[in-house]
Amino acid sequence: MCGIAGWVGAGGGNREVLDAMLKILEHRGPDDTGRYLDGEAALGMTRLSIIDLVTGQQPMRSEDGAVTLVFNGEIYNFRDLRGELQARGRRFATRSDTEVLLRAWEAYGPACVDRLRGMFAFAVWDARRRRLFLARDRVGKKPLYYWHRDGVLVFASEPKALLRHPAVGRALDLTALEHYAAFGYTPAARSIFDGIAKLPPGHTATLAGGVLSVARYWTLPAGAATAARPAPREELLGRVRAEVRDAVRARLEADVPLGVFLSGGVDSSVIVACMRELNVGRLATFSVGFGADLSHDERPYARAVAQRFETEHHEEVLEPKAADLAAAVVRYVDEPFADSSAIPTLVVAEATARHLKVALSGIGGDETFGGYPRYLGVRLSEAWARAPRVLRAGPEALARWLPDSAGSRNLGDWARRFADGAGRPMPERYIGWTRFFDAQALDALATPALARHFGSDVEAPHRAAWAGRRDGDAVDGAWRIDLATYLPDDLLTMADRMSMARSLELRAPFCDHRLIEFSLSIPAAAKLEGFRLKALLKAAFADVLPPTVVNRRKQGFMIPLSRWLRTTLRDLVDDTLAPERVRARGLWRPEVVARLVREHLAGARTHGDRIWTLVILELWMREYLDGRAAWRLT
Repeated sequence: MCGIAGWVGAGGGNREVLDAMLKILEHRGPDDTGRYLDGEAALGMTRLSIIDLVTGQQPMRSEDGAVTLVFNGEIYNFRDLRGELQARGRRFATRSDTEVLLRAWEAYGPACVDRLRGMFAFAVWDARRRRLFLARDRVGKKPLYYWHRDGVLVFASEPKALLRHPAVGRALDLTALEHYAAFGYTPAARSIFDGIAKLPPGHTATLAGGVLSVARYWTLPAGAATAARPAPREELLGRVRAEVRDAVRARLEADVPLGVFLSGGVDSSVIVACMRELNVGRLATFSVGFGADLSHDERPYARAVAQRFETEHHEEVLEPKAADLAAAVVRYVDEPFADSSAIPTLVVAEATARHLKVALSGIGGDETFGGYPRYLGVRLSEAWARAPRVLRAGPEALARWLPDSAGSRNLGDWARRFADGAGRPMPERYIGWTRFFDAQALDALATPALARHFGSDVEAPHRAAWAGRRDGDAVDGAWRIDLATYLPDDLLTMADRMSMARSLELRAPFCDHRLIEFSLSIPAAAKLEGFRLKALLKAAFADVLPPTVVNRRKQGFMIPLSRWLRTTLRDLVDDTLAPERVRARGLWRPEVVARLVREHLAGARTHGDRIWTLVILELWMREYLDGRAAWRLT
């Protein structure tokens, strides 16, 4: 695990520039630093030593010196791949997965990515052919940003390193801003900085002769045209357990101890259970709670799991420093990022990093096995939409008058979203449930100067994922939307930045591409039996998990954001969203922002996510634009 950076192109930079880029990535790899420069090419890395602690240094070069590799991540099947390459006559000087990746590139070229199981972002410079090759893992666990202009390409694990290169500017990408306002994060192929792009998950890029070509090598498998005969239930449960356990087993490869982010939910509890089945010895678990707010606190469930599997359990309590943590999140992500779960993720990462360098997380379990209540909403809404309009009118009108709540389950807001979407077709209805500001709300929020730049199709990737759904199943389509957008662009971005901010490697078994492919081969009705979330996964591990964990309702790894915005974070709201400050920015209509804040503070409506989106954007602009870049809307 590490941070990588570099460039290719005449006049791209010098050692001082590369040193500056690597210096700001030290949090990703404080154990070692390496550099390679040959005139028009420079590659560097900062290393967090996990596998082959002694001889796995980077950049790593081929025996003839023609090929140089920098690599961020882990190749979990590197031992099998090493054996395959040795059978082809390849020799190895280290025990590292980095060398296996280098030899795989020599043997297979760009097609080497098809043989990799893991999380990775890497760059290969072929000095003989004067070509740069970039690749990113299938699901998007490891990040890779780049800037390309006039034959020069600069790349890095995080935007902050690119901004250290003198050619890279800080202009605002207004299309990415529109996507951020809609969903709370920037899109897969763009960043908030104009000119800085992301290599999307499951893609490679080749720079040759100054020309950059980007190609996809993996996508979610399309659903079957007709449903295959389902396997017997007991057989399916055994297969689920075996596949999940194998994904966990693959992620135990390390030369240092491992721990687990234990939320008390099903996914992280399943990981602990698998690790015990795999005879992991010392096992430390880490949880975070929220003081007196029991509606968001899962620590009692985490304790039950820790006791059941005899782990060394650690807890952190979060509340008083939320504003400071919000500012830290902005600095570590480099882009505006409105998922408030980043705050507890940073806290538990810090607690874990005091003891360990590697931890496993349950991220991806909801998308892979159906854990979000909105998936049940899809099933219900499909039936609801077919009901006569006269029968729907009364309940839908009533739903719009239900009061909001500040707990982890805001039934009033859920009911209104459900009712407001009833007249729209899928997937528009589902996508609308996941947006912070829909198109109409953005029209009302944006100033005329900003509105002229809005209007891009921010939902296009969602509809593309929906098109591959199994047998036309709407629930399967919803899963695909989340696997293709929300998981990589929000959750995995958060997991990478918050863990690496504390020099901690985070591994996600439920994001294993083989497990995802297996899960998508299962009909939605089997994964959601009746109206029970994650029914198949729960049944597969029901004999080993505490009943209180298996039978509890979905809660989510969230802070009590709505309440904190009225209390702990009230000063932050008043500062960042003061009418005169909003007016000076020129992005949002001050009266609309004031109405959102007023309604929220009064308890008339819960606008927590919407307000947080605006607060984080203001904090980001102060950190990355004010005093550093001249910009204005025209």
